Amino acid sequence: MAAKIVYLPLDERPCNYRFPLDLFADTDLQIVIPSISVMGRKKQPADYEKIKKFLLTEIVNAYGAVISIDTLLYGGIVPSRLHYLSEDEIAARLELLVEIKKSNPDCKIYAFQLIMRTPQSSISEEEPDYYGECGREIFLYGYYQNKAELGILSDNEREAFNNIKINPEYLNDYLLRRQINLRFNKLTLDLLANGIIDFLVIPQDDAAEYGFPSRDQAALRTIIRERQLMLKAYMYPGADEVGCILLTRMLNDIKQKKPRFFIKYPSPTAPLVIPCLEDRYLDVTVKYQITASGGIAVPALSDGDIVMLALIGAEKMMRAPDNSPDRSIDVLSNLSECFSFGQTAALAGYPLIVADLLYLNGGSLDVLSYIKTAGLTISLAAYSGWNTSSNALGTAVAQGTVYYYYGDRPAHRCFLIKRYLEDIGYCSIVREKIKNELADLDMSYFNVKEENGIIAHRVACELNHFLKTALPEVNNNYQIKDVRLPWRRMFEVDFRVITNNETI
Repeated sequence: MAAKIVYLPLDERPCNYRFPLDLFADTDLQIVIPSISVMGRKKQPADYEKIKKFLLTEIVNAYGAVISIDTLLYGGIVPSRLHYLSEDEIAARLELLVEIKKSNPDCKIYAFQLIMRTPQSSISEEEPDYYGECGREIFLYGYYQNKAELGILSDNEREAFNNIKINPEYLNDYLLRRQINLRFNKLTLDLLANGIIDFLVIPQDDAAEYGFPSRDQAALRTIIRERQLMLKAYMYPGADEVGCILLTRMLNDIKQKKPRFFIKYPSPTAPLVIPCLEDRYLDVTVKYQITASGGIAVPALSDGDIVMLALIGAEKMMRAPDNSPDRSIDVLSNLSECFSFGQTAALAGYPLIVADLLYLNGGSLDVLSYIKTAGLTISLAAYSGWNTSSNALGTAVAQGTVYYYYGDRPAHRCFLIKRYLEDIGYCSIVREKIKNELADLDMSYFNVKEENGIIAHRVACELNHFLKTALPEVNNNYQIKDVRLPWRRMFEVDFRVITNNETI
């Protein structure tokens, strides 16, 4: 009998809404999710009353629940940065978790709640409108203020801090919302301490070493330490992959196992690289992702159940997925040895994960060439290379764990092919090509006017071309369906991959 898991996503984008459904298809987990029609849309929050009804109805006979606190309280990740909700209203929404637990005391609740981010650029796409005017200044204000509080602000930085000009109305609005959101981060920790929530991830997207989010992390870390919650509350970089990670933790709990991951890096310094938009060494975050999923990292292959190739440059994560030669990758890293090892591990029966972290916001054609040359195109347990290092890592850990339990099946292969198409084909090639055509169509990167319009059609054509030219060995077995551009922008894409009656 399938175990029923209630899932409240971070928002309606494919990475949060569709990925988990695709990953756990054809397994003995029954994932119940709200209708996408109630999930909101970008800056429009989800319908709280319908979310409340969904949770109260479905939780009664559920084994567990994975809940985005940001969706429960604010209506989603973007609305959490824009809301004008009163603290009493937010508190009432948080109290719903107590009611849920009372209705099914045996239901395990795994939750996640972001620390509000502070982007470094003046772009208002997912922030208040005024962020387009002074976002960079708000980031720098928090960055310098945090360093000043720590007593490490240099004289030049102090002068720059004093010269920052921000409309007081904008700054006050931003700081008040941060203050409110931090308060509810703390109240969520109360629910964890009191047993209402069983496990909590506090992820941080667009992290930096100093700034408002770093200061908030320190405040929450103090509470976690004081209340002895260190094994129940994890805080690390990420966001859009956490739903998959916590569903994987639920799966491991049901199976009563802790899959053991052996991590292989392409250079001795790779574990100490700090990826773009993150605030700590890669190796630290890799082990957080694995442990948050319910697995453990082990020091020797002989101790492992799963092998992960964590691929990043020896000195840095590259900013742009332009696939151009770089010393950090081509000279100081040894991808050949990594894939030779991976090939041997796969032949010995280990599920093999490839976490492609060479570039921010896209996978590597070189990595795909290694995968193909090693004969691993269809036999990998997981591949992921989209967006940030943590987004890719969490997705790969989740997919690899599902493969560990359920093996090779059509749903797995479709998701694997989709990752090649989306992470490498779209993010690194197609998106860059098509964005150069937008000006002639009176469109922009953040406004292509329609989800299913002319640009989505162009994307479909280019993805099909990539499938035929880059993956000819599987081209006849798969089809790309229902291509669209969520939020009517180029940043992400949504589509389905289906089999042509393939048998495995």
